[in-house]
Amino acid sequence: MERIDASVRRLVLPVVVVLVGAWAVVVVRFVLWPVQQSPRHADAVVVLAGDHLRLGKALELMTRRIAPTLVISDGRAPGWHEANRLCRGAARFRVLCFRPDPYSTRGEARAVARMAVARGWRSVLVVTSTYHVTRARLLFDRCTHARVVVTGSTYRRSLIPLEVFLEPAKLAYALVVARGC
Repeated sequence: MERIDASVRRLVLPVVVVLVGAWAVVVVRFVLWPVQQSPRHADAVVVLAGDHLRLGKALELMTRRIAPTLVISDGRAPGWHEANRLCRGAARFRVLCFRPDPYSTRGEARAVARMAVARGWRSVLVVTSTYHVTRARLLFDRCTHARVVVTGSTYRRSLIPLEVFLEPAKLAYALVVARGC
């Protein structure tokens, strides 16, 4: 019995090391420092729900006149005061607010795809937190025929411990299980 345990340990340790190493590569490459695209002119800037810091980046892009329309996902959420104000019409540019159904990145991508078709948009610039850029790009590319550019915004650093576990799992789910729009 000891002989089996020793051989199992010699096999398990390298497998665990490889799995932890692969996870670390995924976290660094796709969560902490994903490939980001430079913002350029688009038909709409889309702010994804979640971290309210994303709106600051979107407003900076709107002041640079990157797009004529700002789209805010869940902009009427209680407590998101700046988005609430913009959704009530307090802006110098067109603002569209919606609540995705289902309430997820996939739901946001589907809703924006419908808006793009209805409004004739050929390009959208999606603003999300940096850790979310890779999965958002994947889902928006799957759901819309418009050209999609995704850029990251700052986020609360207290989220890093949570997101280094959640985001790779969500990305794997989108790549392996929920492969459609």
